[in-house]
Amino acid sequence: MKKTVSIILVLILVLGLAACGGSGSSGKKTEPNGRYTLSKDNEAIINDVDFSALQQTGDNSRVFYEIFVGSFSDSNGDGIGDLRGIINRMDYLNDGDPKSGKSLGIEGIWLTPIFSSPSYHKYNTTDYYTIDPQFGTMDDLKELIDLCHKRGVKIILDLVMNHTSRSCEWFQKFVQAQQKGDSKDPYYSFYTFVRSAADRPAGRTFAKIPGTESFYECNFDQDMPELNYSDTFVRQTMFDVAKHYLDLGVDGFRFDAAKYIYFGDVNACVNYWRLFISELLMEKPDIYTVAEVWDSDVMTDKYFEVMNCFNFSCSQQNGLFSEIAKGGNAGRLSSYVESYMQKVKEKNSGAFIVPFIANHDTDRAAGFLPESSGHMQIAANMYILGPGSPFIYYGEELGMRGSRGSANTDANRRLAMVWGDGDTVKDPEGTTYDPGNQIQQGVAQQKAADDSLLTYYKRLIMIRAANPEIARGDYKALSLENTKVGGFTSTWNGSTVCVLHNPSGSAETIDLSKIKGAEGFKTLSAAIGLEDAKLEASTLTIGGKTSVVLR
Repeated sequence: MKKTVSIILVLILVLGLAACGGSGSSGKKTEPNGRYTLSKDNEAIINDVDFSALQQTGDNSRVFYEIFVGSFSDSNGDGIGDLRGIINRMDYLNDGDPKSGKSLGIEGIWLTPIFSSPSYHKYNTTDYYTIDPQFGTMDDLKELIDLCHKRGVKIILDLVMNHTSRSCEWFQKFVQAQQKGDSKDPYYSFYTFVRSAADRPAGRTFAKIPGTESFYECNFDQDMPELNYSDTFVRQTMFDVAKHYLDLGVDGFRFDAAKYIYFGDVNACVNYWRLFISELLMEKPDIYTVAEVWDSDVMTDKYFEVMNCFNFSCSQQNGLFSEIAKGGNAGRLSSYVESYMQKVKEKNSGAFIVPFIANHDTDRAAGFLPESSGHMQIAANMYILGPGSPFIYYGEELGMRGSRGSANTDANRRLAMVWGDGDTVKDPEGTTYDPGNQIQQGVAQQKAADDSLLTYYKRLIMIRAANPEIARGDYKALSLENTKVGGFTSTWNGSTVCVLHNPSGSAETIDLSKIKGAEGFKTLSAAIGLEDAKLEASTLTIGGKTSVVLR
């Protein structure tokens, strides 16, 4: 255990055992049989950890599908989606035959939290070692993992590490230790706290610890007390949780609220994640990790040394995908992606972009990217026919709708999957969205239609799979003048492809011989969009809201 001991000591030296915001950490406290014990050995072993292994280029550059578990598919008739429902729908997601064209063809699944929790969303955990009974059992999870792996699909869990529920046994023990004033109790400093109202830092939220004059931190909600990562026992406990699920067979994690581990202190956050991820890499060298750092690129760049982050700059209604899909210049996207990749690879040679349009915390894409205008299709082209690891939000491929609206509830963004075949899954509690505004054609109807959005997504993912250079290669933006068409070349294993997008509403003609980097492409490998494309000698005609892959 010498390596582990050394890593944790580095963290303690860096952070000086200061609790986040002065929580009153008890310092050198070791839980019996805990993994993290302090040592005089101060060798910086962490320098030997190869974080570039996080990419595993040929394996982790895959299309993921986010499943909000309670809203996806119901197997037992109680109206709540569950793990058995996902198992039953695996043929829809990936049937194990990449050439069948029958399944969506996704290559990875992200499950939103599945651990015991009092809420519908499960982002306030009570027991990390128990699957919430609404979702099923640990055996169901094991079966799902095995099924995914048999079909070449990776599965990652949403690991909420910043906070738990107040109903969590850990928090109850924390409160008891605080009430007794017993600083030797291993749970005394388990959550971030201040000793009085006057000690509460500005810009952060605290609530009273019952029976004391102290306050615990709860920036998201009073039912979400925040763990104290300056406490050795907390770090040990959460690593044990992660290791438990890695041992069970999961391929990695999506880390919720990663920038809040040390509220407002980016360096402390990055230091913590550096150490935690290094531990995970020693357990599973090919682990897939992605962090939610909901911020600008300037901030997310700081985390790329140790793990990939979702790209928020291109997402949502005001993001680059939406802007360009509505008739902007696609060259702006390729220039941005090239610059982005250069910056993150300077931090970590194994880093890659993780794009998405919408997720469970945002309004659904169909509300701001109408399918009828081709905006949804060209936006999908731009992020799926691109580098890295794109994430599709469940139902996006159907054009499902959902937004907070005047009720201001996220439940409206997490509505029941529209299967159209009698699935009993229902909208989550708190939903106010008018069912009349939801799509009426579900999976059952769209899978039989050649012109459906679902069929479009299937074809799009197949084109990406048939051209592996797109996701994995050396990305170079192309410079085109006097046109909204834009794109890039990508070289992998000695083979190069060219991808071009036309986000405008009309056809464009491009002379490839006059574009530096595009001169040698003679074959139209694939075209997808609202219109056709053709290549004659070096002259490419590409229809509006259409993308092409050239060889």
